[in-house]
Amino acid sequence: MNNAARTRGVHHVGLTVPDIHLTRDFFVEQLGFQQVAERPAYPAVFVSDGAVLLTLWQAEDPAAAVPFDRRKNVGLHHLALAVPDHRALEALHDSLQRAPGVEVEFAPEPLGDGGARHMMLRIPGGVRLELIALPEAAP
Repeated sequence: MNNAARTRGVHHVGLTVPDIHLTRDFFVEQLGFQQVAERPAYPAVFVSDGAVLLTLWQAEDPAAAVPFDRRKNVGLHHLALAVPDHRALEALHDSLQRAPGVEVEFAPEPLGDGGARHMMLRIPGGVRLELIALPEAAP
């Protein structure tokens, strides 16, 4: 059996959201992403941090959309993004607590025993987002 991976990483992640503009603004204004494209007729907006490309799709009928329940639904449980270091994670936590439409699920805390720290939040529109700072190198 050939164990070589037949894929080469994530090309993009597509998220359906109830308000495409509010979610785009979150990624651009709070996390520093750039809008790289838009298809108004679809409608879709594409944002990137230079490493990850996200496609934000407008839900057809947001009022009738069923919110994702991580314990009951099959699908994307959460999106995890890396941040540069522990200080950046703490700074994001401080600013995201005040960001419109953001619900912080838990503040930065250790992730296992390896020195990484993470936090979890819901972004505008309800998608769960985890922010992770890997262990910092020893001086």
